[in-house]
Amino acid sequence: MSVGFELLVLDREGAVELHRQGGGLLLRYVFQPTTPLAESPRPYAHPVQTLKGERLTQFRPNDHPWHHALSFTLTSVSGHNFWGGGSYRKEDGYKYRQDQGTQQHDSWTERTASRIAHTLLWRTGADVEILLREERSLSFTAVSERAWSLRWQATLTNVSGRTLAVGHYGSTYGLAGSHYSGLQFRGTRDLLDEHGDATIGIFADGDRQGEAAVHGAPLTWMEWRGQKDESLNRVVIRFDNGAGPLYGFVRRNYPLAAFPPNYAEDRTLAPGAALTVDHTLTFTDL
Repeated sequence: MSVGFELLVLDREGAVELHRQGGGLLLRYVFQPTTPLAESPRPYAHPVQTLKGERLTQFRPNDHPWHHALSFTLTSVSGHNFWGGGSYRKEDGYKYRQDQGTQQHDSWTERTASRIAHTLLWRTGADVEILLREERSLSFTAVSERAWSLRWQATLTNVSGRTLAVGHYGSTYGLAGSHYSGLQFRGTRDLLDEHGDATIGIFADGDRQGEAAVHGAPLTWMEWRGQKDESLNRVVIRFDNGAGPLYGFVRRNYPLAAFPPNYAEDRTLAPGAALTVDHTLTFTDL
């Protein structure tokens, strides 16, 4: 395999960058974000690009500014909003309630061209109580001359001293179509513009095809097959759920994929209990 990686550390900018050896940027991981509190600040990867340099992620889109490209978040942890935007309640719908939480970088444990790993503290916005302590790693692999992969793994431990409820507005309040949570990928707007081409779209295991078939289904893997504007290059983004099937939250018109760790009901975490995450994303130039 002739594809190699280089890691550029930019501590003053609160970021690290992964580059193709002798080539261009593949990923910029911002570990100290400066996004507004209303968007539940958290580390994010943007841009994420293919080996040819095709940009795949979108950051702070005008329809949902709290969609921060590629990031991991939870809609609600015992009533604290770590997703961003307004918080939903049955009695009065979506409103900003000053209940946003933050994910704060604490310390690095590894920064190499094959893997970065750090500790994060999930804090409430008002009294900065620490609810979760997370150990997160991002591993980078050259798959071929046309593809590379990112494995996103994490363990989130309840350090609050009390039982926490992890949920979203579907599991907590029964709000249909609101299962936003987990690993979130917001793609560029051109990715799934089908323009009458049946080879462009959303595909998943179980012979599923299209948003209606994939959204809300338990998925071991899913692929976005698209075509970029200007270059007209074809790309594939593949999402693999390493811990087994997860229900997918998928939108095509504003390309979004999320994989909530719970679906129909809230998930409880006892003091000291942990939630684990294991996703692999593969980015291919066709």
